[in-house]
Amino acid sequence: MVENILLLDSEGKRVAVKYYSDDWPTLNAKLAFEKSVFTKTQKTNARTEAEISMFENNIVVYKFIQDLHFFVTGGDNENELILATVLQGFYDAVALLLRGNVDKREALENLDLILLCLDEIVDGGYALVMLHIIFYKNTILVMVKMENRNSKFKN
Repeated sequence: MVENILLLDSEGKRVAVKYYSDDWPTLNAKLAFEKSVFTKTQKTNARTEAEISMFENNIVVYKFIQDLHFFVTGGDNENELILATVLQGFYDAVALLLRGNVDKREALENLDLILLCLDEIVDGGYALVMLHIIFYKNTILVMVKMENRNSKFKN
């Protein structure tokens, strides 16, 4: 389950954030977590590929582009590949929405689209991308079973 998605600027200030967990019940707790994650990761080189780190019993996957820092956080038993897929999906969607100009100014000018994007990628902590894959896989399995049943009746 995704616990939060953070989009911070190069100073660690909020651009867009969405929390799906009650692990941070107050605004001050959320701001403290964001500051801590930013401080811990700002010296890393997560510009070419996403990095994965453990932080306060959470897995944090992050990537930096220009003056924006993208973070996806999950519980310590969450699959890192799913979190990385959510992060990449969020980054790709933002890059499309901002027409390749992924920077703080463009992000703030299109904040409504970015917030809508957050709502479309994750719902209640569950990655909708993964739900679509599971639905597609199950649909294919049902179609294969129906095809096998139909072939038995034709012979």
